[in-house]
Amino acid sequence: MLYFIPAWYLQNEWKESEQLWYRRRMRTETDDTVKQIQLFQRNNVCAYQILLLSYAPNLRHFLHRQSVFRAPYWSVFDAIQGVRRKKQALLSFHNLNWPKNIEFVYTPFSVIAMQNREKYANVEFGEYGNPIQVDLYHNGQINRQNIYDDRGFVSCTSVYENGKKIYDQYLTDKGVWKLCHFADGHVTVNPRSNQYLIRTQKQEELLPFLKASYASMEEVVEEVFAAFLRTTQSTDLFCAAAHERHLALLDRQLAGRKTVFSVFGNRLQIANHRAIVQALSHGDCIVADSEENLESLSTQKELEAVAKVNIPPYDTRPDNGISLQLSVQKILLPVDYLKTETMEEAVKYLAAYLKKNTDARVHLFTRNAAFDRKEVLLKQVRQILKDNGYPQEWARKENPNRFDSILDQEDQIPVLFVVEQCVDELSANKCLREQRILVDLSDTPDLFLQISCVSMGVPQILKTATQYMRPGKNGRIIRDLSRLGEILSFYLESLANWNEAMIHAYELGKTHTAQYLVEQWKGVIDSFGNRTDIAVGDKRFQ
Repeated sequence: MLYFIPAWYLQNEWKESEQLWYRRRMRTETDDTVKQIQLFQRNNVCAYQILLLSYAPNLRHFLHRQSVFRAPYWSVFDAIQGVRRKKQALLSFHNLNWPKNIEFVYTPFSVIAMQNREKYANVEFGEYGNPIQVDLYHNGQINRQNIYDDRGFVSCTSVYENGKKIYDQYLTDKGVWKLCHFADGHVTVNPRSNQYLIRTQKQEELLPFLKASYASMEEVVEEVFAAFLRTTQSTDLFCAAAHERHLALLDRQLAGRKTVFSVFGNRLQIANHRAIVQALSHGDCIVADSEENLESLSTQKELEAVAKVNIPPYDTRPDNGISLQLSVQKILLPVDYLKTETMEEAVKYLAAYLKKNTDARVHLFTRNAAFDRKEVLLKQVRQILKDNGYPQEWARKENPNRFDSILDQEDQIPVLFVVEQCVDELSANKCLREQRILVDLSDTPDLFLQISCVSMGVPQILKTATQYMRPGKNGRIIRDLSRLGEILSFYLESLANWNEAMIHAYELGKTHTAQYLVEQWKGVIDSFGNRTDIAVGDKRFQ
């Protein structure tokens, strides 16, 4: 069996990142583990199971959003709370035990329960319209918050005093509290319900908590996780997302086990963190998502004896973009990791090119979800344009309510710099389909954008060559930004050059398909020996 241990945490807590439906998602939910599970499930690579260490009352909704709803999983908090249910259940807030004389007020965001003209409760909903949270009030202040599991019961209740949280109580599906997690971090166990449930496909067992009180929630998670590990086989393989939240715990509990650590993006800061490097050194293999991360790992002496391989989480799929159907030529410029001086030079030379090519537009790509992010970027660009003698109006917000017939002189100046705020991969992919060329001047190019460019045949202009950009084939290297206009002209003013780059991109994409990733993972699995329980293409799961 192959076990995936994801890093699905909210702000480094032992909790999921589910949020209210009307709040903007501040970061993408898609990571390396999600993509690995998708790959294994769709291609029947081998038998697998997810081991979830975080509290996730809405896990089923998360798995559905990631198109892996039927992925098998085991949850530490399900074991702690003794939950046996697997299926979602319909839950209406009308069916909750409300006091008499309650009146419901429906707002565009939530439902407010009023009693005697005072706010009694606030019902919040998730992205699927299901109630996920009810805040209870007394004298205008919150005094309790109930968190609802998508399987139809109160999973956790938080108690407040003077508006500050005092403790969280984790409950069984019958409403009995199991653990009380206080604000200072310590945890107490209910002496009348002091057992947790270890449940596998073959059997289940109730085990007593070893302590009546714990210094932290991590101690509880580790104890229950260790109990589950005793039900696994010595030949099982564990693939864990490298994350600071659980790396030390896994280092202790997976000692002597076959372990693969997955390093993804900038989730783990390795430099000058000896404890992190030490934990990674105890693994049997490290899977890096990019060549850049692989090189960074290779510089660590402690990791010399650990096998390392680069397996990207994303595969390439031929996808004809629509940039040739548009009347404008969109240039995508990722800006999140650009140095200030690089940003200033890039905007200066791009502005010079825009003056020459009136069909071109620059789209500033950012994954930062801050509400003022667009205005901050446009203000920065306006200052650079002003300093270099270009119209500041090139970088302004467009007013969709104005008509051409009543535009004043300022509004007739075209908008040439646009901000694309894309948090998740879906919106980023949609944005990229309209782009004619990618100009990524950061030291480490955006991996998802690169792979998408290969899939869509979009040329790339980068500072260094990567596995997804071959200089002179599907892109160019630029070391002197003063040549930016020249390289842009090469691709944007010659359809033959653009088509040639597109063909090379498609050819390169053939070597990074889903089948290629499957073969890479097969190599990792086979490196641990031929075992029937982790046989590739296990017939029991096809």
